[in-house]
Amino acid sequence: MGILEDKDNARLFYRYFSRVYDTINPYIWDDGMRNQALEWFDADRDDRVLDVGAGTGFATEGLLNHVDEVYALDQSRGQFEQAFRKFGKHGKVRFHMGDAERLPFKDDSFDKLWSSGSIEYWPDPVAALREFRRVVKPGGTVLVVGPDYPKLRVFQKLADAIMLFYDAEEAEEMFREAGFEETRHFIQQRHRGSPRAITSVATVPESDGPSDDPGVEADRDADSDANDD
Repeated sequence: MGILEDKDNARLFYRYFSRVYDTINPYIWDDGMRNQALEWFDADRDDRVLDVGAGTGFATEGLLNHVDEVYALDQSRGQFEQAFRKFGKHGKVRFHMGDAERLPFKDDSFDKLWSSGSIEYWPDPVAALREFRRVVKPGGTVLVVGPDYPKLRVFQKLADAIMLFYDAEEAEEMFREAGFEETRHFIQQRHRGSPRAITSVATVPESDGPSDDPGVEADRDADSDANDD
């Protein structure tokens, strides 16, 4: 397990990295890559969408070009402080502090779920993907963007020491273990020689039984709502 797959380490890291995140991020995950992923996501204007690991809101900005409202979840207050400056605390983005492996929402709460630049920090990716399947309605879309495993051995050793990197075969295995049956995997890259992203687009399978109330449960945990001062 990489050092940043520990949640306490990740929170500490983003307390400081959040200040420069929006400056550095475009060199790794830029508008063009985000817009291509949004085409695969294919959200309708009235879809209820959850952005997991929303951070400073780079993906959220793109999602708001396609939907009227976004539920944004992150475990880093530092990242959300940057997002508050962009969107305000009470507007089209509804902020929730929370954990990808224990989402503070009821079953079938969302039509679609997006998560970019977050999976690499999850100690248990399969548990998080199971949560995604739980909170998204049957037939809904789950899109996850993470770092593709480096090809050179020297970078592989560095990657393994820091956080989760994985290839398409490993991505397929994780989604299958989490209960997804239809998943496509795409490799994205800003330009030749830059870090590669792997974008997985999955469909939530039909449920075997009735689900809970489809309304959003805002408070599984008492501190789940990040809008509170």
